[in-house]
Amino acid sequence: MADTPQEYIRHHLTNGKVCMTDDGLSFFKACDDAGFWTWHFDSLLFSVGLGVLFLWLFHRVGKRATTGVPGKLQCFVEMMVEWVDGTVKDTFHGRSKLIAPLALTIFVWVFLMNLMDLVPVDFIPHAAYLSGVEYFKIVPTTDLNITLAMALGVFVLMIGYSIKVKGVSGFVKELTLHPFNHPVMIPFNFVLETVTLLAKPISLSLRLFGNLYAGELIFILIAILYTSGMVIGSLGVVLHILWAIFHILVIVLQAFIFMMLTIVYLSMASEDH
Repeated sequence: MADTPQEYIRHHLTNGKVCMTDDGLSFFKACDDAGFWTWHFDSLLFSVGLGVLFLWLFHRVGKRATTGVPGKLQCFVEMMVEWVDGTVKDTFHGRSKLIAPLALTIFVWVFLMNLMDLVPVDFIPHAAYLSGVEYFKIVPTTDLNITLAMALGVFVLMIGYSIKVKGVSGFVKELTLHPFNHPVMIPFNFVLETVTLLAKPISLSLRLFGNLYAGELIFILIAILYTSGMVIGSLGVVLHILWAIFHILVIVLQAFIFMMLTIVYLSMASEDH
């Protein structure tokens, strides 16, 4: 493990990597110079695992749902579904059976990934280290690869809905004849609209990544203060709990923002001017 605070921070913010080299699969340090084909196996493990957990849990509740007196879990799932459905009806102005399930999936999935930030920073990584895994991050949304991949998925849907509603010619006209509807302004319009279009997935991914990365860093700094003796006794636990309580708001808010912006972007893409 790390000997200095700098090494401690660097260690906790480094993903476990698997990469493809000329000699086959390589782990950890050898991946630094491997190039493009590098997988952050910890981010993939927790993001996919939490996604499967969400699908299994909601499917199980749906299969066992009863019209009688529902249990607490069924009540919670029904409240989530009704809340997301109402949000989509108020925000999305097109007609699509995909948007509500997509919004529910995004909110719950991002929330579960964010929720891993409340696990003590040394708990799982230290156990992984004792098992021979040097680097192991457990919060997928502190990995820009995960947030950018999700945002790119939303971006593909935006393009698809735009072409579906407006047609290819309508989509091209939107990029070239807006905001100035004159042939002379086509190059300017194209540059402006392209930048606006590309800024949506980039800002969507960076907003989620930045907030969760900063929250994780503060947890690490609190742990450093406690282990170095700068924070004595139970004060370190108190600081951790206080920040965790505040961070719960960030966790929920960032999941909600990602969901809402997805709905808004798809609604804008579905509008035919």
